[in-house]
Amino acid sequence: MPDRKTIGFLFIEGFADWEYGLLAASAVEWFVARAVSVTPEGKPVTGISGFRLTPDRSASVDENTDLDAVAVIGSDQWAGKAPPDISELLAAVARRGGVVGGICAGTLALARAGMFENARHTSNGRDWIKHHETGYAGEGNYQDVPYAVADGRIVSAPGSAHGTFALAFLQTLYPEKGGDLAQMRTLFAKEYAEAS
Repeated sequence: MPDRKTIGFLFIEGFADWEYGLLAASAVEWFVARAVSVTPEGKPVTGISGFRLTPDRSASVDENTDLDAVAVIGSDQWAGKAPPDISELLAAVARRGGVVGGICAGTLALARAGMFENARHTSNGRDWIKHHETGYAGEGNYQDVPYAVADGRIVSAPGSAHGTFALAFLQTLYPEKGGDLAQMRTLFAKEYAEAS
């Protein structure tokens, strides 16, 4: 399949289990993407649930030349004292025109890598991101909204917005698939409308 996209899902210790499932499964099932799991050193990590994830590869730039996109999944460790530096991988994917996304505390990795310098973005709150990454490039582009924001090839979302993160990420990666994405949006919206 020549147009098959490869998406790297980047996990660190204590990753938020609910933040990647909808995006990963939708990308593979609906768009025939290839999803690969990535950790900074290629070592297993454990999620908040206690589930252990053995990655496909490390975050080395050389191991990830095939990525069309990368999604950085949240973890409290991103806000810790010594978070991993994945800036080189994010910059490499961005340089070749790939999609770079972050959800919840994963947005801190994007801020540190300068991904928000020229992109509107969101996170877990304006005060939250400023507290953890004071004076980051693009701070003035922050959008204080409860849903995902896509600007160019950069996608960001608060941790509570995994549904809109999945949609915005896929819309950015597959702009030609408007009909499929509209169907997906309707399906997601129906769940919330009927539950209210």
